[in-house]
Amino acid sequence: MTFAGSGASATLLARKWESALLVNVDNDTLRRILDNPEAMAAVERIEGWRSLGDNITETIINKSDKFKDLKKKAKDGDLTEKEKEKEKEKKVLTDEEEEYKSKRKLVQEKLIKFATRIPAFMYLTDFRENTLQDVITKLEPDLFLTVTGLTVKDFHLLVRLKVFNTEQMNQAVFAFRRYEDASLRYTGIESHEGLRHYGLYDTVVAKV
Repeated sequence: MTFAGSGASATLLARKWESALLVNVDNDTLRRILDNPEAMAAVERIEGWRSLGDNITETIINKSDKFKDLKKKAKDGDLTEKEKEKEKEKKVLTDEEEEYKSKRKLVQEKLIKFATRIPAFMYLTDFRENTLQDVITKLEPDLFLTVTGLTVKDFHLLVRLKVFNTEQMNQAVFAFRRYEDASLRYTGIESHEGLRHYGLYDTVVAKV
């Protein structure tokens, strides 16, 4: 079975762009977003973000810190007499952890939703040998805004705050380029004749 004709290949490619590995939602990244009003404004422009409720990022960080503090106190035996008397202490810890994990997952899903729009952007642009960052910021900024809802300034800011996992993004872009070429060849079309390189997320590799 050819790469282009494989339904499994298309499914795997789609999963790559839906992977949680593409975005960073650790506490340090969330704090950087929270502490930057422009970053919060940018992230809030991602479709569906506002449905999470107000101060979602701050809630995640606070829940995480509170959970860690309670867990440490329980482990070290530093709970107060009042805390020790609470028979529901373990349940409190569990509930804090579950809520923290749930909120983080929601934020992660919204950031991933933005990432899943990138293949559509790459498909619509004719630039293949340029890095995706260059295409977004220098060559097709208006198209990027139309497809993703974010401006070049927004993108620059999120990149600077390390919202995206560069290594994983490079791999995902490379997989898309390979699949796109193979799919077109399968239908008898030689796309971008003379193409010698693939532009990935922030680097360029030779086309094999």
